[in-house]
Amino acid sequence: MMTSALDRLKLDLGGRYAIERELGSGAMATVYLAHDLKHHRDVAVKVLRPELASVLGAERFLNEIDVVAHLQHPHILPLFDSGAADELLYYVTPRIEGESLRERLRRERQLPIDEAIQITREVASALDYAHRHNVIHRDVKPGNILLQDGHALVADFGIALAVSAAGGERLTATGLSLGTPGYMSPEQATGERSLDARSDIYSLGAVLYEMLAGEPPHMGSTTNAVLTKTVMEPPRPVRQTRETVPPHVDAALSKALAKLPADRFRSATEFSRA
Repeated sequence: MMTSALDRLKLDLGGRYAIERELGSGAMATVYLAHDLKHHRDVAVKVLRPELASVLGAERFLNEIDVVAHLQHPHILPLFDSGAADELLYYVTPRIEGESLRERLRRERQLPIDEAIQITREVASALDYAHRHNVIHRDVKPGNILLQDGHALVADFGIALAVSAAGGERLTATGLSLGTPGYMSPEQATGERSLDARSDIYSLGAVLYEMLAGEPPHMGSTTNAVLTKTVMEPPRPVRQTRETVPPHVDAALSKALAKLPADRFRSATEFSRA
């Protein structure tokens, strides 16, 4: 199946991009390393999974992803291009010379406190900018935070926005859900449709918690176990795991991870300042 997708991609995009190899795949898309023939640069071509592409439809997907093309911020991974090739929906971003926060945490488990806070503040800056442009990310997690030259870039605004706006109830019929257990806000975990900025703030809080504690706020052997804890149980204060975390950081984390959106920070900037 993947070979045919790769062959189709090479055939359909061959005039613009030389597709080299698959870099990885997730729940929403498969990522390929490619060379932009016009601009002589390496890029990442992300191709939506076929079942997702059929639910969304090309026109709707391209309309929504166009919104992301207008997000210009130093900590948001830019969108170079998007399109439909045959039945494949794809979008193109820079190829980052670095690694994801997920890869870094896999290697080191916990980060130095000052570095964890810097990454959080840079991501918060990106989210605040997007929120002011009425774009909610919906899937903030270590795998969507890229690290390049010591700075954070938030990736995959495109898929989350397109899928949430275009997919509607039909999305659940495919068995795909937006968000990642362990980083989903309680309202996301219970299937709330109208999420706002405070849901992303919760997710960023969960990412900071993991950078400091070495694991997300809630762990479980199954997805349902994690989601139940997310909705029902308060996370363990991070200072119980790592006493070197300053009290004001612990307090800010507790507020960001509050069960009720009304009890969280109103903006990512407020969280960053705290």
